[in-house]
Amino acid sequence: MLDENLPTFYFRQTSDNPLSAVLYFTQNGSEPTAEYTLQKLNPALPQAKNKYAIALGDASTQGIIFAEVLIEPEFQQPTLSAAEIRAHNGVPPAPALMIPENFAIQLYNPDQQVVVRAEKSVWMGKESFEFEIPEQTFRMPSASQIDRQQNDPVASNLTPKIMFRWKRESKFSKDMTCYMTGRSVGGKKSKEPDITVALYKHGREKAVTIYEPNLQRVEVEDRKGLEIVLLLGAEVIREIYLTPSRDSFNVDGPPPTKRKTSRPLAHAPGSPKPDAYVMTSGIGVSSPANASPPITQQPTPPQQDPAEMRRQQTMAQQEEREREKRDKAEQKRIKKMLEDEEKARRKREAEVEKETERLRKEFGMAGQDYGSRPNLPPRPDPGPSRPVLHLQTPTLPPRPLSAGPRPPGNGHSGWFAPPPQFFGPPQNQPQPKPGRRRGGSGDGKMHKKKSTFF
Repeated sequence: MLDENLPTFYFRQTSDNPLSAVLYFTQNGSEPTAEYTLQKLNPALPQAKNKYAIALGDASTQGIIFAEVLIEPEFQQPTLSAAEIRAHNGVPPAPALMIPENFAIQLYNPDQQVVVRAEKSVWMGKESFEFEIPEQTFRMPSASQIDRQQNDPVASNLTPKIMFRWKRESKFSKDMTCYMTGRSVGGKKSKEPDITVALYKHGREKAVTIYEPNLQRVEVEDRKGLEIVLLLGAEVIREIYLTPSRDSFNVDGPPPTKRKTSRPLAHAPGSPKPDAYVMTSGIGVSSPANASPPITQQPTPPQQDPAEMRRQQTMAQQEEREREKRDKAEQKRIKKMLEDEEKARRKREAEVEKETERLRKEFGMAGQDYGSRPNLPPRPDPGPSRPVLHLQTPTLPPRPLSAGPRPPGNGHSGWFAPPPQFFGPPQNQPQPKPGRRRGGSGDGKMHKKKSTFF
């Protein structure tokens, strides 16, 4: 519940009659009281086949009907291919049920018809349902006989109308919200910001909540008619469009097909005619006592004409031959396309080979082979007359002690190994260049390093 202070109607199914439901009204936290009744058409009646009918009446008086809805679906014969016709052995399938895009709510006293139109959506199907309520419904009281002879304001196209829309909250939810969307005068619509009027909750207990704070902005004279249209329209939208079912239209099977050789069934004496059935007496009315019971015999399947069967078989064979012909033509086209591609590829390869041969003749093969290492001439061996250089590290003066005696041993650590000794003819020692050693003065002497800690 949105708020217990708002007017709310609860739909509760009766235990003794599955075709009837009671609408309980509560406001300001009061105890729910029976306000309306919903009565569906008895499916046992022969007039109820392929029809959906529901009426909203008074809960205290069964003979009073406020509004009713009657929907008759359309049946469309599906178009089948030759393969599907062969699968069904030439027998036509059952017609498909088509739900109409709109329905009418018939109000009484005064008589008024409110058409609810379903708006299609690509992503959500029929996601919104629009209807209009005239601002002025009742005739102004007047003592003039001329005024009494005029039509009701409802019948006039110039009467301003308020536009409403039931809209689903989401694709996977059956909850709806009714908005006032604008005003219509003479077919010209003026859109306004959406104003919430009612909310429908689909759960364990269905309920319609009237958003009373916004009703002051709804300029509708017939508030009772608006309430009835909201309640009955929400139930019809839920049962027909949100949760559609073939049982809602009392469809026991495919409708009987009319043949030229068939004759209409004779009605039993005293039974009501289908055209004479009126839904207004649907609440609390049972079938007449002298009416014959409905025929429960299973309808015999229609017999197929041999000529029609031969014609269908001929058409199926012709379609099969045309399909094989199209397949062969397509195979030839694909084969030719592949051959053309192969020829073009060979032509490109021949042109590349020709160009390569021309370049080979023009520039030769020098420097083109990078696979093996080229044979280089041997390096000349130096003669014995070439002097051999013997490098000798200059002998450095011993490093003076700076901290404590030396450890026993050879006096050298692992990081300072003794310089190698060369035995050979003495050579002139190269003079070190100035600035090559850190801290050197260029005279070839090692200077003492100054300590940063001592």
